[in-house]
Amino acid sequence: MSLSLGYYGDTAMKKIPGGGYDVPEGVDIRGRYDEEFAKILTKDALMFLADLQREFRNHVKYAMECRKEAKMRYNSGGLPGFDPATKNVRDGDWVCAEVPPAVADRKVEITGPVERKMIINALNSGAKVFMADFEDALSPTWENLMKGQVNLKDAVNGTISFEDKARNRVYKLNDQTAKLFVRPRGWHLPEAHIFIDGEPAIGCLVDFGLYFHHNHAAFRKTQGQGYGPFFYLPKMENSREARIWNNVFERAERMAGIEKGSIRATVLIETLPAVFQMDEILYELRDHSVGLNCGRWDYIFSYVKTFQAHPDRLLPDRVLVGMGQHFMRSYSDLLIRTCHRRGVHAMGGMAAQIPIRDDPAANEAALELVKKDKLREVRAGHDGTWAAHPGLIPAIMEVFNNNMGDTPNLIKTMKRKDAALITEEDLLQIPRGVRTIEGLRLNTRVGIQYVAAWLTGTGSVPLYNLMEDAATAEISRVQNWQWLKYGVELDGDGLGVRVTTELFGKVVEEEMARIEREVGRDRFKKGMYKEACKIFTRQCTAPVLDDFLTLNAYNCIVVHHPRGSSKL
Repeated sequence: MSLSLGYYGDTAMKKIPGGGYDVPEGVDIRGRYDEEFAKILTKDALMFLADLQREFRNHVKYAMECRKEAKMRYNSGGLPGFDPATKNVRDGDWVCAEVPPAVADRKVEITGPVERKMIINALNSGAKVFMADFEDALSPTWENLMKGQVNLKDAVNGTISFEDKARNRVYKLNDQTAKLFVRPRGWHLPEAHIFIDGEPAIGCLVDFGLYFHHNHAAFRKTQGQGYGPFFYLPKMENSREARIWNNVFERAERMAGIEKGSIRATVLIETLPAVFQMDEILYELRDHSVGLNCGRWDYIFSYVKTFQAHPDRLLPDRVLVGMGQHFMRSYSDLLIRTCHRRGVHAMGGMAAQIPIRDDPAANEAALELVKKDKLREVRAGHDGTWAAHPGLIPAIMEVFNNNMGDTPNLIKTMKRKDAALITEEDLLQIPRGVRTIEGLRLNTRVGIQYVAAWLTGTGSVPLYNLMEDAATAEISRVQNWQWLKYGVELDGDGLGVRVTTELFGKVVEEEMARIEREVGRDRFKKGMYKEACKIFTRQCTAPVLDDFLTLNAYNCIVVHHPRGSSKL
């Protein structure tokens, strides 16, 4: 059975029995009924959510159509670049609103899904900020999304706790905790468990709307020192999309009766088109901005996706596409200059390493690589950076403290005027490096295992000493697709082998056998590895590249509940 999702496509679903929620006119909740969830899905909260959906859905639809038009231009040979029409914005001497004191110091930020134990550990981790994630680190099942809202409400109220019966331990918040930022989903993702006026809600408005409605008052008292709540905004491609967010924020502030500019957000620059619109994005959000972040894994994914029809722009093995590549370094440097010129934070990228507990020598070597990467960031002028694991925080904090002294940030002291010379050619330079069979194998192994975890409700997965989320799985997928489409030569192996569907089929078969050996036969049978293999393989071999892995696979995790007492 399938259900039309309008501009989001078709979503398959399973029906399960259950109760209903008290909803306003035009709202239909199709997820499982739960008393805890009902405290989040109150009539007032759903009225606010419905107001947001009705006011902004056509703007979002138009923005998605503009993305399609841009893709057609790139697929016809066009290149992204600076927009001549907004040169006055780039050349102007405007600045963003002053940074709130509560978030002046953001030297180390930790990220993770909105899972209960994770939230407590991250807030207690010693990081300056915790970004609680509804996006790439979360599989957006109904249970995960609603439990996440419950967990965040308890965290803001300071009452969150978790009893780990296996370890006989109770987790609670320390007196000193990180500042909480929340990342909603991107504009492109639907929420197929909530229908408004007969169509699925926009996922990010669900995440933002429910969290803001329940927490803005308490957050401003307990965390924001009169400001907040604070957000991270993902996957935007241009300033038009930033303008929608700014209007959403102003609408929410009016609803809550709080000052304009209370809500603050950092935008992830993680798509190639967005790097040419950083000034414009900050300008649209100038009353609500607290900077930009180098979302470097998604940025690499976006480079491949943007140039999917450009066989002259093939990436080398993904492990070789780091910040040493000219196009990546140029992106980081221009982001720092742009942010500091406009008076806001320039945040560095993710350190995805996780501690290697059974190999001290390998662990030390990995930690040295992290320190080297973070030293490069702080010397370049980044005001802070990301870590995937609490075990990295002390080492990263030491690097930033040693190089920044007592200052909370480098906004006024590291202007990077030299980066004004960065050109479109710098930002688009083709990455250098070789392609190998091992690169193809790693992409395949990581991609299948990530999708398998995602299908079973886990969006952040430790694999081969790295914390993988949807962004790194996306790189694996699109690189395989690109290599297959153009039959690239694996020039790093010295054998002249080209990537074909036959070779890829053999690699998939061998890597599935390896995964089974590594995870064990029982876990392999109980997991969704075979289903994940079909999805990942289909996407890698599709004649047309899917825009997002998670959008395509979302059909598999939607579970619908009979409508019961919902009012239509």
